[in-house]
Amino acid sequence: MTSLAGPLLILLFCVSQALRDVYFGFIFQRIDFFTILLLAFGLSTLGFGAYTLLREPKQLAVLRRDLKAVVAMNLATALAWSCFFFALSHIEPAVVNTIHSGMAPLTVLALAAFGIKLGGAGTSNRLEQASYIAMTAALAGLWIVVLSGHSGAPGQDRTVQFAALCALLVSGASITLSLLYSKRLHDIGATSASITSVRYWLTIALAAAMTWHGGVHGIAGAADFATIAIAAVALIVIPLFSLQAGIGRTPQLTGQVIRALGPVLVFAAQPFDARLSWSAATLICIFVYSIAIIAANVFHGWRSK
Repeated sequence: MTSLAGPLLILLFCVSQALRDVYFGFIFQRIDFFTILLLAFGLSTLGFGAYTLLREPKQLAVLRRDLKAVVAMNLATALAWSCFFFALSHIEPAVVNTIHSGMAPLTVLALAAFGIKLGGAGTSNRLEQASYIAMTAALAGLWIVVLSGHSGAPGQDRTVQFAALCALLVSGASITLSLLYSKRLHDIGATSASITSVRYWLTIALAAAMTWHGGVHGIAGAADFATIAIAAVALIVIPLFSLQAGIGRTPQLTGQVIRALGPVLVFAAQPFDARLSWSAATLICIFVYSIAIIAANVFHGWRSK
């Protein structure tokens, strides 16, 4: 059972992110996404901050040993989530999830091209190269699907959708850098809880400033606020922590294969949002992406043996 803990935690993240993207994609039609950022990551920081101070006070000294990594992680995290939620406000959730996820391996490959190799990054295997080419083609296909009006969220302003697609390039690359700085802190002895307690400070400051400037609109009373707060914790805070905990307990190939199912699960959850319609073009691109990313990881695993 212990060996299943890691994969189950990652699977929990994949299922919850499907519900997250569809639910908040709907919520963002009436509530500014910065309000949700402030609520979700404010509660996360309070909870994990209190835990760190009470149960792991020595972790503060560990974090101070690499303040540059803490600051860089905050910058990358704030940029990633702001861009991701902006895109989720204007594009079909399955498209958002797929492009955001796909930018992670492409960012690692880009860094490797500049001599920054991470975890054995590199694609000397031709089959692996072909898989990444297919994955990139699938992501490009999603751009065409959205801008041609064939996605599950048609009728949107094309200029805004183009901006949202560009934002996803930034969000995917930024979250990858954020995770790299997080790993750097892990390597010097920081725990998952202590890292989470300091990861979102800049995100909270940005969200607070934008919420103060624009005001809070669309929340219909205390019951609605409580529902959104519970959803923020259940669908954003806890899953992110479970992913962080699951990765450390799961073989890399297994973890990547499970995470590749994420976009498919998001697409499957979209019928719960009446705004969205069935898009065969979106599904085909997601299917090609998922097969390609699984194949790339399998071929990478063969090359590493």
